[in-house]
Amino acid sequence: MGFFKSLKEGLKKTRDGIMGQIDALFKRFTKVDEELFEELEELLIAADVGMLTSEKICDTLRDKVKKTGTKDPKEVRDLFVETIAEMLDGDMSLKLDTKPSVILVIGVNGVGKTTTIGKLCSLFRKDGKKCVIAAADTFRAAAIEQLEVWAERAKCDIVKHTEGSDPAAVVFDGISAAKARGADILICDTAGRLHNKKHLMDELAKINRVIDREAPDCDREVLLVLDATTGQNAINQARAFRDAAGLTGIILTKLDGTARGGVVLAIKEELGVPVKFIGVGEKIEDLQPFNPRAFAAALFENSDRVGDFEINFGEEPETDEEGEEE
Repeated sequence: MGFFKSLKEGLKKTRDGIMGQIDALFKRFTKVDEELFEELEELLIAADVGMLTSEKICDTLRDKVKKTGTKDPKEVRDLFVETIAEMLDGDMSLKLDTKPSVILVIGVNGVGKTTTIGKLCSLFRKDGKKCVIAAADTFRAAAIEQLEVWAERAKCDIVKHTEGSDPAAVVFDGISAAKARGADILICDTAGRLHNKKHLMDELAKINRVIDREAPDCDREVLLVLDATTGQNAINQARAFRDAAGLTGIILTKLDGTARGGVVLAIKEELGVPVKFIGVGEKIEDLQPFNPRAFAAALFENSDRVGDFEINFGEEPETDEEGEEE
């Protein structure tokens, strides 16, 4: 299955839900007036885009309509898709130039963190990168065992201690293993006890001190895994983790299981943290690097273009085994 086709299928619930109503709105109106913008704003808020972000989208759209002199609601639809793409645009790249580089993966239980780590390893491996996983979530029951399964599927090494061990000690051993084995990337699973922010901050601070000491010049990414099905609650989680952990990016999972795909807009606009990957299914290849224009186009049926931008994803990714979310 091609990249864009997979993305469109993964966003089907969002497209059939509120975004489908927005699409119908542009088809239903025969002229561009304030009533159209008011109804559009209400639908955006209902799609978990958030009030502030919904207002900004509509204000931007009003300005574009005024500048272009657009009078056909169907043409406003194209401007709307273009506006979404522009708002989501930014630097989604990962800074992983050193060898090894370190990725800290954080997130509360149940968001699909373990699955996401396995999928990340598979993506990097297909890109010719060697990965080592440090199983530093030592407090959640069965976390280490689940991560072992995914390490085997992704064909990468794993460093582990016993349950209840010091997470920083696992990261220490992970850095040593990554250096000894010539790994490009060390991916560290971490516990996400969000109900106790101080404990989270203390634990991450200790892990970061170990990294600073053992790999002082390494590139480092801090990626938060969020469950898209939780809508606005995902934004609240992201805000708390951003303040506690210094996020560099977000991985939004389970977009295929929700009509709340609009939460991507709220995350980017309200938090200023880039979405770097999205999960649109359970297969290995269903974790995709986030492409704002492709995402905006996939929200609407029969939309393979955004403005004058032709979406071209080149070769189809390889397939791999399916896996269940954590």
